[in-house]
Amino acid sequence: MARYTGPVCRQCRREGTKLFLKGDRCTSDKCAFDHRPVAPGPHTALRRKTGEYGLQLREKQKVRRYYGVLESQFKKYYEMAMLKEGKTGENLLVILESRLDNVAYKMGIGASRKEARQLVCHGHFTVNGKRADIPSILVKPGDVISVKEGSRAKARIKELKETLSTSGLPKWLEMDSENLVAKVVAAPTREDVDFPFTEQLIVELYSK
Repeated sequence: MARYTGPVCRQCRREGTKLFLKGDRCTSDKCAFDHRPVAPGPHTALRRKTGEYGLQLREKQKVRRYYGVLESQFKKYYEMAMLKEGKTGENLLVILESRLDNVAYKMGIGASRKEARQLVCHGHFTVNGKRADIPSILVKPGDVISVKEGSRAKARIKELKETLSTSGLPKWLEMDSENLVAKVVAAPTREDVDFPFTEQLIVELYSK
């Protein structure tokens, strides 16, 4: 499975904002973005002012990197969003929020989306009682997502459980913290996206 394997702090620096790709490290004094909040590469200070296309491209890259999806996946989600009723940009973000790896992260099973995705790929989760090891599975209202019973004794999952907090749980999820089980009680909405994206710029980019 293709995936980005380079330094993720470089992605935050390129987009000019923290994307919180390394979990707790992003809020500590070790955060690379805090020490060097400039775009990577030579002659950064000499680069010209970003134009309209550049702003649209950067917003698309920001969303794509935040959720950890490849370009081909992102374009597929955009096409799905176009076919749904409502605003395409909002539909796109809702689709991305519905990915299984994002749900696992929202449950607190993973310090970052990258770690949550890895746990999903290793087969530690079930959806409606069936083993689910594909991070891109899109959940829907009524689905029950849980950590496999045999995986709950794993050292890392036990560690995550000890620090688990439901205070940041989105309203579209209900969580049984003791058994590490969550139920999707409603579809995510644009208001549930807790990052200040300007999705209209993405729509304008793909409309060219």
